[in-house]
Amino acid sequence: MSWRPQYRSSKFRHVFGKAATKESCYDGVPITRSVQDNNFCTVNPRFLAVITECAGGGSFVFHFVHQTGKVDPHHPKVSGHRGNVLDIKWNPFNDYCIASCSEDTTVKVWEIPPHGVLKNLTVPWKELQGHSRRVGLIEWHPTANNILLSTAYDYQLMIWNLDCPEQVIKNPVRTISLHPDVILSMSFSTDGCLLATTCKDRKVRLIELRSGNLLQEGNCKTHKASKVLMLGNLKMLLTTGTSRWNHRQISLWDQDDLSVPLLQENLDGSSGVLFPFYDPDTHMLYIAGKGDGNIRYYEISSEKPYIQFLTEYRSNLPQKGLGVMPKRGLDVSSCEVFRFYKLVTIKSLIEPLSMIVPRRSESYQEDIYPMTASNRPALTAEEWLSGIDKGPVLMSLKPGSQEAESYPEMNKGIGNSLDSRRSQCRPGMLQLAYIQDQLGNKDGKEDGGQTEEDTSRTPVRNGEDLALCSPPRTENELRLKFHKQQEEIRRLRELLNQRDVRVKQLELEIKNIKNSQSQSSLTDLP
Repeated sequence: MSWRPQYRSSKFRHVFGKAATKESCYDGVPITRSVQDNNFCTVNPRFLAVITECAGGGSFVFHFVHQTGKVDPHHPKVSGHRGNVLDIKWNPFNDYCIASCSEDTTVKVWEIPPHGVLKNLTVPWKELQGHSRRVGLIEWHPTANNILLSTAYDYQLMIWNLDCPEQVIKNPVRTISLHPDVILSMSFSTDGCLLATTCKDRKVRLIELRSGNLLQEGNCKTHKASKVLMLGNLKMLLTTGTSRWNHRQISLWDQDDLSVPLLQENLDGSSGVLFPFYDPDTHMLYIAGKGDGNIRYYEISSEKPYIQFLTEYRSNLPQKGLGVMPKRGLDVSSCEVFRFYKLVTIKSLIEPLSMIVPRRSESYQEDIYPMTASNRPALTAEEWLSGIDKGPVLMSLKPGSQEAESYPEMNKGIGNSLDSRRSQCRPGMLQLAYIQDQLGNKDGKEDGGQTEEDTSRTPVRNGEDLALCSPPRTENELRLKFHKQQEEIRRLRELLNQRDVRVKQLELEIKNIKNSQSQSSLTDLP
């Protein structure tokens, strides 16, 4: 009888969590005190957005990802809602577009200026009015451009098409009324044709999204599901919830048969909601509990025993919510395969947490970075609504490879609708943030090479100058744009003056060195 090892071979067995230093955290963020079971945070390679605590309405703030440290308490907010903001999500195909939902029954879509804002942003790009009660969840379609889903406490699931000229949209493309209670979570399949949901009635449902038909319904008496996740192309669903004895547990389901779960595993007896996160590229599953300090991670396979526990990240700081960086925003040079942004309410802190595969080689690791979903939509909204399904457009994370553009040609939403108008607004005016980035990154760069971070800061994408602003629509907006322009001119003048002073200092130093050298040569003469 041949000897077999008792351990399972896996390249992710030794993945470890590395918390950012204090200088790389975001300190002084007034994180919301809402009891909603959401993440309250969303991230893309350029911006970090988090729902904040405020009085007299709802708001959230966004920061540049690279601007860490102490946050200005008077930092401008996005404050167009009349009620508390409950959920926010960045558009996966446009890094400058974010959607938010609120207790005021509306969903609003915002256009974020590339250079940031100097005053509170109150006018949305689109406003969606259709729900009769507070809206608790929103999700962007993973492959179709400008398709947004929302669900509210009126038990309705609504599909919105943002490719329309109206600023206020009152009629959704489709309304799905299959749930007898509040929808707790929803998750798309890889191609976006199926949607899995969990409801307050503790049932798991699988819905054909375009038609609104119910395909499967699962009801397990030993598992009360709260969160659901579709596991990529494995044709399986994972739910987190509680057992009959109120133990927190995870359950794995066959996508084609939701009558009985494939696997159930009890975790502990705590009371916080478990948030699942799945990486389809590495087949790793991360489980984080609300109010916990630890994050468990597993490896998923399509064969028994299906789930293999890897290890656990432990911390003394409890998390209220977690934001996840898309794969295209990771640091591949340090073998980073996942990154969380952890909301620590007790310290008003947002702490980046990197999951790293330990490798000795500093070269690009092809085996842990397969082709991944890019920020290019595979379909337009009209194509998806007409019945076409496609998987995501893939991209390589290898440094030097061409990065997917944020404004593809098929994007008929913000990208193309504002392209012609932006060219008429302050032509040739570069933003201060971009100039500073270029001055800071110029040293040490080779002429022919360009890193991923450099490509993400390119001011022109698909023929559109991102440094240009959107045109004002009212007199107040025109006045605000004028003040912003004056402020930018003033800052640019200060920057140029600093450069002039530095040039003069260097010239004086060179002159002093020459004088000292000439004096020393004279003293050396006999």
